Amino acid sequence: MGKQQNYTEAFEELQQIVVEIEEGGITVDELSEKVKRASGLIKICKNKLSATEEDVNAILKELEETGTKAEEGE
Repeated sequence: MGKQQNYTEAFEELQQIVVEIEEGGITVDELSEKVKRASGLIKICKNKLSATEEDVNAILKELEETGTKAEEGE
């Protein structure tokens, strides 16, 4: 796999795997592979959500500090 999937691609593939498992039309061997793939997709989604949360928190902290400095200057 060359390029890392983005969150949306990983989430959509994960949803498709869930549908396939729920429909029950897969063999035990396929199920094992689907579960392994789903685990990898969950990691991609979790990592992206964590990174996004860190980014948002950093931006909010920066905005808060900027707002505090502006209030002190008034």
